[in-house]
Amino acid sequence: MTFQINVAPSGHTFTCDIDDTVLAAGLHAGIGLPYGCKNGACGSCKGKVLSGSFEQKPHQARALSDAEKADGFALFCCVVPTSNLDIAVREVGGSSDYPVRKMPSRVASLTKVTQDVAILTLQLPANEALAYRAGQYIEFLLRDGKRRSYSIANAPSLDQPLELHIRHMPGGLFTEQVFSTMKERDILRFEGPHGSFFLREESHKPIILLASGTGFAPVKALVEHLQHLESPRPVTLYWGGRRPSDLYMHALCEEWAATLPHFRYVPVISDAQPDDHWSGRTGYVHAAVMQDQADLSGYQVYACGAPIMVDSARADYVGKCGLPEDEFYADAFTSEADLHQF
Repeated sequence: MTFQINVAPSGHTFTCDIDDTVLAAGLHAGIGLPYGCKNGACGSCKGKVLSGSFEQKPHQARALSDAEKADGFALFCCVVPTSNLDIAVREVGGSSDYPVRKMPSRVASLTKVTQDVAILTLQLPANEALAYRAGQYIEFLLRDGKRRSYSIANAPSLDQPLELHIRHMPGGLFTEQVFSTMKERDILRFEGPHGSFFLREESHKPIILLASGTGFAPVKALVEHLQHLESPRPVTLYWGGRRPSDLYMHALCEEWAATLPHFRYVPVISDAQPDDHWSGRTGYVHAAVMQDQADLSGYQVYACGAPIMVDSARADYVGKCGLPEDEFYADAFTSEADLHQF
């Protein structure tokens, strides 16, 4: 059995099988529904069900609160329809421009830049290329049907091996392999590109890039894409970590600040120790933005990293600093632990 899904305000329609999710069916139909993790943890696919019945599959409470449910909101990555549905969601232009492909790849290099962060590069087969937007991610296809998602850290214009930044999660199905047994020339399969976190090129607004930890990966790709476009838009990157070593590409960011005419870099450390000899900004990275710019009404913000940072930034920037809600773009990283909390 299939049901019709009507999307407001665009007027787009698509069909969804009874055992499929609204998000999966919409993406398959080429509809630009917003999404991030696709597993009920990040909240990026949130929208309103205007009419119809459905089953809301398990998800994390932080992604969809009981109050939001009562107000008619749902996570479309977890919604299975039981009738025709009318839904309201802000569609993302350009998110389905490039086909999702399953591809083999070979480990070109694996470099541990800190004790718990590795930079992995992947070489695609000869005469093959992955078309993607800077900021999107791929999913590694693991045994037993499991998947793990990582943002691509370089812009497609560079024509380089795909670069991924991977933080070690002790006991993690994929990251344990990366940090213990993986070696150059190993073969990995992935699917992509995925995600609606990418630059809105039609805007001329100044940009704030907000990253924590390895959330820097897609932000790096955005900066490289802005370089490629020779964009005149002012860009400020705020990158936060607990200790200075967490800013594992600090030198590259300083180089950008020294050479790019419209670029500013603000590193922020939340738990500096005396032996770090840190003399820069301290505290929470999202709060540093508010200290520097109390009025965000004329900005776009692209935030990536820990869900608590992304959620705090969204709430404070929209609620306190006047940022239009539709100018906050986010990719909240979910860990392997997140996948087993519901």
